[in-house]
Amino acid sequence: MKVALVHDWLVGMRGGEKCLEVFCELFPQADLYTLVYAPDRVSPIIRKMTVHPSWIGRLPQAGKYFRYLLPLFPHAIERFELADYDLVLSSSHCVAKGVFPRRALHIAYVHAPMRYVWDLHDAYLAGHSSLLSRVGLGLSRSYLQRWDRDSSSRVDCFIANSQNVRNKIERFYGRPASVVCPPVDSDRFHCATAPADYYLIVSALVAYKRIDIAIEAFNGLRLPLKIVGTGPLLRALKQRARSNIEFLGSVDDMRLAELYASCQALIFPGEEDFGIVPLEAQASGRPVIGFGRGGLLETVVGVDGRNEGAAPTGIFFGDQTAASLGAAVRDFEMNRQRFDPTAIRAHAARFNRERFKREIAQAIDACFKRSGGV
Repeated sequence: MKVALVHDWLVGMRGGEKCLEVFCELFPQADLYTLVYAPDRVSPIIRKMTVHPSWIGRLPQAGKYFRYLLPLFPHAIERFELADYDLVLSSSHCVAKGVFPRRALHIAYVHAPMRYVWDLHDAYLAGHSSLLSRVGLGLSRSYLQRWDRDSSSRVDCFIANSQNVRNKIERFYGRPASVVCPPVDSDRFHCATAPADYYLIVSALVAYKRIDIAIEAFNGLRLPLKIVGTGPLLRALKQRARSNIEFLGSVDDMRLAELYASCQALIFPGEEDFGIVPLEAQASGRPVIGFGRGGLLETVVGVDGRNEGAAPTGIFFGDQTAASLGAAVRDFEMNRQRFDPTAIRAHAARFNRERFKREIAQAIDACFKRSGGV
């Protein structure tokens, strides 16, 4: 069986790329298609593949500026020639699911429908300081929504990364989807014997992550907060932060594991479709204080009693404001004894990599059987 893998872009290793690694392990002889490819920023597993970047990836400085070409992504993804393949497996949070599979069975693993034009459109616009960028994205929204909806008909089987995303696939595309949650590599993380006094954020510094409300909250709380990550809002966020807030930039895997293990709790102020970072914190035995919306409700056990009999692994705050987050942190400060690091780590282990590989293989097999294949 000849297989093509399709991924939106390969310029770093985040949750979507961790899923792609498993697809590469399942189909090591597959060809891998992507809009932009930066081999020095991805794992050895992905670098071993035969990678075909799009014409966008061949533009000067593509790895730095390609996101500004969002309205051109549909054209680029549709130019991939996939006529010779038996299976196309796309890994999509933007346009990857819009390839033309020709005669192949097309299975789309969806991390999120194109969030820039659906539910996170306003937040995405807010992250662009250029008037030209905001106008361009605003004018292209209707076209991209129409293309995203129409191109969903090219998919034979949808697999969503969460119940949250499955609901969006049904709402935006009118299509059913099975669910296989992404993996967390629990072996990379460990519990500390005693945490330090700081709280932790691990995030890209972009508008929809809402790091701004965390900074406002911790400016008032005066508690230590460490922020791992980079992004276009770095300078603006630094200007707003008091001396108790430290920006660490990018860190290597070993340093990140130490930061997770030693923090009081992970602060997660944004809304994600799933979110690997909260699971990495829990794999380190540390609780999560997060906005109670989206995929976080599927990966964190709150203290609100809705998961009867399960040990709590975090606290949800109900309004996406600094005041609501600050109240949740104060609640945590007074009730830390509710959280058992061993139980929190055991909860995260349910999302391990081998489970993901097994469930994805089963889902692909089920899609073939429904299509009448082998």
